[in-house]
Amino acid sequence: MKFRLGYFVPEFPGQTHIFFWREIQRLESMGAEVRLFSTQKPPLAISSHSWSDAAKKRTIYLIASTKPSLFLGLLVSVSKWPPSAWYRCLQSVLAAKVSFGEKINLCFLAVFGARMARLAHEQKLDHIHVHSCANAANIALFAHILSGITYSLTLHGPLSDYGFNQEQKWEGALFKIIITQKLLGEVRATLGSVITRNSYIAPMGVNISVFKRGIPYKAWLIESGPAQLYSVGRLHVGKGHADLIQAVRHLKGKGLSIRLRIAGEDEQGGSGYHLELAQLIEKLDLRNEVELLGAVSETVVREGLIASHAFVLASKAEPLGVAIMEAMALEMPVIVTSGGGVKELVNDGSDGILVPPENSMALAEAIEGLLRNPDLAVRLSKASRQKIEEQFQDHRSAELMLRMAHG
Repeated sequence: MKFRLGYFVPEFPGQTHIFFWREIQRLESMGAEVRLFSTQKPPLAISSHSWSDAAKKRTIYLIASTKPSLFLGLLVSVSKWPPSAWYRCLQSVLAAKVSFGEKINLCFLAVFGARMARLAHEQKLDHIHVHSCANAANIALFAHILSGITYSLTLHGPLSDYGFNQEQKWEGALFKIIITQKLLGEVRATLGSVITRNSYIAPMGVNISVFKRGIPYKAWLIESGPAQLYSVGRLHVGKGHADLIQAVRHLKGKGLSIRLRIAGEDEQGGSGYHLELAQLIEKLDLRNEVELLGAVSETVVREGLIASHAFVLASKAEPLGVAIMEAMALEMPVIVTSGGGVKELVNDGSDGILVPPENSMALAEAIEGLLRNPDLAVRLSKASRQKIEEQFQDHRSAELMLRMAHG
């Protein structure tokens, strides 16, 4: 019988979830039988992938579309587990080193844990992997307490971004995957080496057979028209898009002809930070230079990257950066900020260019330096692809997950 793995991603499929979909396919190619779970569907405006409909059909959502069906499902789930199991949950809540309000929240999450445990039983799952250390991890924790189903976690960013009750979530997990060495050090400093035992480094990666160029990369030449820049990232203040837009203003002021396209949307489907960026573009008179593409498919992103002269991302602190990896796999010279774990992906001057975060002038200078040096652009494009081939292919985390979960 195939190993049955529950794959749990909050609000799946969101605009940044392409890596998870590829990992699911990789796990299935390795012989696992994958069952998809999520908390609830994301807004339609940020779920525009070509694979979104197929993913939704495969996904079981803990929060049903109607309140009566949700209430009934939770009631059935709660009644399935004996009082002794619920007593263990109560002990866990009381022992949690959190505020009283957070303990109340844990009680609600325990109810969803009961639903997760019932679904795991019905689906005959052998293990649950949670691609989050936030409330989805609390749900998996309670499913484990109620039913004994094992679970594991992946940490994708700073622990402080993922809410309360981290000690119990990490202590209850069979193993933990962390995407960078920097994050592992931060977690150990916060939770201690005992709780973080069975933690492993496995960077997110790229399928290099999919992300490859059909035409050779060509550096920008002044006679070839406007320099084409491309950026990929959800529209959030932390992604530094405003700094990048300011950099384009600096370059325009120096007489350089620039076209920047930004692929990604805010979490409100275009009614949030998107509007602030649009106002900034208007204020700086960059309507002809900067275009906000919104949530677009991976095919549009791939084609946009291939048609561009450089990839630029100005995040304040990128944990690692799948978008950067994909650009590098497509033999793109990349100019990215050095915050977070990006230094574990990009070596400055060797396979990309690093600039300090929140410094639009330094970013503009780096972009101009690359554009005016086509030999450098070509050298970095070749080195970027080689880096991904050698260290960041997508099979690593899937292989580790299946090996550790399967025992």
